[in-house]
Amino acid sequence: MQRKDLIHPAFRELADIQASEQEALLSKPNVVGVGLGYKYVGGQRTDQQALVALVETKLGKDLLARDDLVALSGDTPLDVMEVGPLFAGVGPALAPNVSMHMMDGVMEVARGRQATQEPLDERSPTAGAREFLAPAPVAPGLAPGRAQALTPRVRPACGGVSIGHYKITAGTLGSCVYDGQSFPGVPPKYYVLSNNHVLANSNNARIGDPVLQPGPYDGGTPENDTIAWLSRYVPIKYIQDGAAPLNYVDAAIAEADFRNLDRRLYWVGDIKRINSAPQIDTVVQKCGRTTNYTTGRVLNINATVDVNYGEGRVARFANQILTTPMSAGGDSGSLVCDLEEGAVGLLFAGSPNVTIMNPIPLVEQLLGITITETR
Repeated sequence: MQRKDLIHPAFRELADIQASEQEALLSKPNVVGVGLGYKYVGGQRTDQQALVALVETKLGKDLLARDDLVALSGDTPLDVMEVGPLFAGVGPALAPNVSMHMMDGVMEVARGRQATQEPLDERSPTAGAREFLAPAPVAPGLAPGRAQALTPRVRPACGGVSIGHYKITAGTLGSCVYDGQSFPGVPPKYYVLSNNHVLANSNNARIGDPVLQPGPYDGGTPENDTIAWLSRYVPIKYIQDGAAPLNYVDAAIAEADFRNLDRRLYWVGDIKRINSAPQIDTVVQKCGRTTNYTTGRVLNINATVDVNYGEGRVARFANQILTTPMSAGGDSGSLVCDLEEGAVGLLFAGSPNVTIMNPIPLVEQLLGITITETR
């Protein structure tokens, strides 16, 4: 598959302009990404397509030096969207001062109100998870929801549950897959799919390392909870000395016993197809270790973003999909689908304002796997 096939036809002409403009935009201080979307005026979306500059903090023109102003060389519409710092998402907790609530049928994240935390019984399936308090019921008579982390040991394991390399905290099992070249035929091996930073410890693992379900933070141990062994991963290339090599996926697989795997996604079901070019405003769903079942809406496509991996490491990713916020730390690796169970992306990063995912066709292609037999 060519990368242009990942872009909805209505945006391909704008994508050509993006290719010529984004390096200049990404060189600006405060700009952490460039994508395709629609222009917003007064907080309302218009029907005008636009290049979207993703910034950590939206600043007034009077606070920026002339050379730091975000602008294009031509007359193409440009929008500026505040996304905050972008981080790869391993870990059990939300960003500080974040709570989750529903709006227009879509899971949203609000800042400015401190989420509370209660003592949790160590035997509870919610152990290790933050509690999310909704600022208001989503409908009359409905109590605010609470995220119940998918942290128990599960066999056979399905998409959505806690998993992780034995030296990390915990992430999410995306799906159970097999080698692409074996279809049609008898797959010789079966795997769990998640992120590189979940299964391969951000390049710091060895092939054959144990992968635990649940992940170490959730009580998994190599002696009792090894479900798979690292098989292959796509190395993450970090920005160094001013050079910014492009990444396309944060993905890895680990070989497991067929009897310990279930291809279903918890609370989502069976993957029925691949949605290779989602449209803006497509509603998507995922089930993840920390925030369980959430939904979101596609905001930007074909995004190039700079993602922080901690310890001074930043990696640039191209062709990414951004949605409204629908995840927290520990949800990394979740398989994101549309409402017809079409696989859209592999969740790997985000902020309190957005969630970021790799397009599924690139995950399949670069790892050499099959997620579903129907296209």
